[in-house]
Amino acid sequence: MLPTPLHVSHDREIESLAEFDEAVSAGGSLAGFRVQAVDLTGRTRDLLSVDTGGAVFLGCPMEAEAAARVRLSGALVFPPVPGLPLDPYRGRLYSPDELFASLDAGYESTPDARAYAWFQRTKADGDVFASMVRAVHDDSVSDALEELLVGVRVVGVMGGHAMARGTEAYAGAARLGRTLARSGLMVATGGGPGAMEAANLGAYAAPFDDGMLDEALRVLAAVPSFTPSVTDWARAAFEVRERWPSGGASVGIPTWFYGHEPPNAFAAHIAKYFANATREDGLLARSNAGVVFLPGAAGTVQEIFDNATPNYYGSRGEPTPMVLVGREHWTERYPAWALLTSLARERPMESRIVLVDGVDDAPEALKHLGP
Repeated sequence: MLPTPLHVSHDREIESLAEFDEAVSAGGSLAGFRVQAVDLTGRTRDLLSVDTGGAVFLGCPMEAEAAARVRLSGALVFPPVPGLPLDPYRGRLYSPDELFASLDAGYESTPDARAYAWFQRTKADGDVFASMVRAVHDDSVSDALEELLVGVRVVGVMGGHAMARGTEAYAGAARLGRTLARSGLMVATGGGPGAMEAANLGAYAAPFDDGMLDEALRVLAAVPSFTPSVTDWARAAFEVRERWPSGGASVGIPTWFYGHEPPNAFAAHIAKYFANATREDGLLARSNAGVVFLPGAAGTVQEIFDNATPNYYGSRGEPTPMVLVGREHWTERYPAWALLTSLARERPMESRIVLVDGVDDAPEALKHLGP
């Protein structure tokens, strides 16, 4: 018997033990529910007694007796995958504390580093099972990101990983993130170092007085880059978090595809992917309040035109604002602005793009372009 219905809304997804208990007590049935990465070894009595027809259990540990009964009821059971450094069925986004657990023993000991090592090993082997696990993981992350951002106005901030702490460019990107967050927008970045970290830091600093960001920048400047030591780089960020706990929330959307780019510790919600294409599309598609493009190289150029394409065709509805920061950078060093304006000419997106001289001009420009 195959489970039905195949389409289930988010309110029939169970992602915690508390939600499981609530569903069982409320209706005495789990029929049609999706139960995601919940340890059910202590809920055998419930699983033996409630209706689970048409349910799907994704990576939920349970006793053998319960699993057998659930399968006989017509549910699908995808068991946990042993030996992985991550849970492919996870129902929540990552947190910095989760990805950097065991940092005291060095970055190589963290779940983030171990996931990357597993990715490199299995990618080289061409293991079809591993590629399926990665696809399931990335889809779970996308689902969690979608749930987090329902009804939220999101502004993307794109920029290169090479921007060093202690520079004026880094401080400017941090001020940008702070200003955008204080205006009520959720800041979303590629989740890595450099400009991405700076914007997430700024959003983290938004609830504090302005002096906090100045002091945090001084602390971070002691370790300008994630090379040669990711461990030292990450520890400096956690020092800031410990001195000023409970900062503002923002989103980081990094990838294990670029193993040289660890995630930064200032994004409260981290949607980390194996597939970079899925990650890029997810970041840009969810930036419904527009995107600010800070100076960057190949990756940022790619993001400009990944964002311009749906604006050009109108495939996501009305075009969203695009603010390019750095006139010399985008007209001379990497002349993306000329091509962007050519694409936009006589199309609805023409009035939604702008080039500004400096990062401090970006928030006002975005405001004028927005709805």
